[in-house]
Amino acid sequence: MSTHAMRRFHLLIALAVVCLDRLSKWAISRNIALHDSIQIVPGFFRLTHVQNRGAAFGLFADSPSEWKIGILVLFSIVALVVVSALLWRNSHSMNTTGIGLALILGGAIGNLWDRLLSGRVVDFLLFYVGQYQWPAFNVADSAIVVGAALLVIEILFTKSPAAAKSL
Repeated sequence: MSTHAMRRFHLLIALAVVCLDRLSKWAISRNIALHDSIQIVPGFFRLTHVQNRGAAFGLFADSPSEWKIGILVLFSIVALVVVSALLWRNSHSMNTTGIGLALILGGAIGNLWDRLLSGRVVDFLLFYVGQYQWPAFNVADSAIVVGAALLVIEILFTKSPAAAKSL
């Protein structure tokens, strides 16, 4: 596949993440009142409509800083520039790095979109066991985590070209 085709493929992955994220957040906002839930798997998973004014998984949500939203938007824009540059440089072949970066790019755009429009991000996926629960998250957060995991797997388990030649 040509570099141009690979870039298009990576951008299509990012666009799919943004579209799924926007659609899911719209559906949740329209069908579940703020702070209400729908039980999906009793004792383990429910859809719940919450709004996160902080970073991923609610970090800094309770911060009283008037600069919080601006700093989160600035951080997101810097991350988008870095990820885009890495993706542009890595678009010559189909590999885990490119897919991971495309997922991160789509997730970052999805959450930045919310933050720019309303200053908060809609979260709705809530996993829990008994009284223990993971903070609610969304499709964009999921894409970012999966993308980051793919990058870590690539770093840890893929041999460098120099190491592969020496075998």
